[in-house]
Amino acid sequence: MLRHALCILCLVLSGLMVLNVPSAYAQTIDDSDQTQLSSEDPTPMLTEAGEIDTDELAKEFNLPSRILNTRIESQRLELLLLPLTEKQLAAASEAWQRIVQEQTQDVVDATLRVSEMDGETADLFRGRVAKLAEERRHLFDNFVLVLNDWQKKGGNADEIAKYRAYRSSIIIDEIRNADVETLRQRTLKWLAARDGGIEVAIDGAVVVVSLLGLLFVARIIRAVTRRWMGRVKGMSFLMAAFLGGLFYWLTLTIGLILVLSLLGMDVTPLFALVGGASFILAFAMQETIANFFSGLMIMMNKPFDEGDYVDLEGFATGTVQQTNLISTTIATVDNKIIAVPNNRVWNSVITNVTASSTRRVDMVFGISYSDSIGHAINLLEELIEAHPLALETPKPVICVGELADSSVNLLCRPWSKTEDYWELYWGMQQLVKERFDAEGISIPFPQRSVHLEKASPDLETQKAASIIDTA
Repeated sequence: MLRHALCILCLVLSGLMVLNVPSAYAQTIDDSDQTQLSSEDPTPMLTEAGEIDTDELAKEFNLPSRILNTRIESQRLELLLLPLTEKQLAAASEAWQRIVQEQTQDVVDATLRVSEMDGETADLFRGRVAKLAEERRHLFDNFVLVLNDWQKKGGNADEIAKYRAYRSSIIIDEIRNADVETLRQRTLKWLAARDGGIEVAIDGAVVVVSLLGLLFVARIIRAVTRRWMGRVKGMSFLMAAFLGGLFYWLTLTIGLILVLSLLGMDVTPLFALVGGASFILAFAMQETIANFFSGLMIMMNKPFDEGDYVDLEGFATGTVQQTNLISTTIATVDNKIIAVPNNRVWNSVITNVTASSTRRVDMVFGISYSDSIGHAINLLEELIEAHPLALETPKPVICVGELADSSVNLLCRPWSKTEDYWELYWGMQQLVKERFDAEGISIPFPQRSVHLEKASPDLETQKAASIIDTA
């Protein structure tokens, strides 16, 4: 997967190198366009965009002239805006709007000329429109920088919204009214611009490569966390897996935020968006949130771990396969998979059958009242001592437990390792039956004796008299 991603990245970078037209070559094309306009256009020649006098504009708004330099790079402008106050930024926003307005007027004039021409002359004017629009895009970027800085320093939200709406309406209306060929040329200009398509492609490649790197680093952190947590005494596997997943997602989230910040993206609105969404989801997903905190309580209190056999008040019994923050997955003995919400698990009585290393095997064997109790107990003791899965300590308990209706019930309670419980239980059932049969000890089954007696003549006379009276 990583090899494929690297191949795709190489192809993207190769395409970007092709699109990166040298400035000298671009200037040659512009000069040739201008020459063709002079020779072929019978109408007055379209002049260069009129440069607005930024010095006079700076004096009008009482701002440093370099703040309004139309050729200034965005990174440099962003630094120059740092010491400005809120009032100065308000004036700078109005000044930059006037600069953008002047450039937009040039774009509109050139677009109108396109509609008046046809053929190659119209194509030359379309190229001119594309060039002017590309120059104005840089001005729009600086305009947005001023607005963003004004907003950060407590600018009037309504006024800022008006400026943003002005920019958006210009872009949308121009795209809607432009013909297909003009849009194509403007798109090509943007793709070839170093601060346009090339910058977007490079930023996208950086994000993709960073994401792949973050995934690799996050997986290493998750594995190291689980391994380290597994060595902590008393730490359950469930908690170790949860912490490993938590560090995994924190690495991805923090890493992506840092990458986006380094690329110049303002991530502050993302935090506000997450905060608002969390407030709404808290009401819409109350049950899920209850399951989430119940999952945390299960992981911290450790009533069971993965691989334990549990009984949840009878509604779910089996081996715990997985526990996340929402539900617990249990596999029953007949291989059914049950997903139980953590809230229900935590609020039920949890019986962990395999929590201890040893278990007592409770068995009951019935003998006839005519059989010797002592002989039967000796046989059970011999079978327990000879069985390899029965533990010597604690000592087994063998005694008379009950004088039942049809049998004398003997209690047999040896101890075994937890994993040997059922093997010892099932093995003893067969061994006891075979040994009792060989020793002549019977295992009775429930019986009931029914005695029939003939009714007396006086009783028959009374029944006949009662029948006559009833009639």
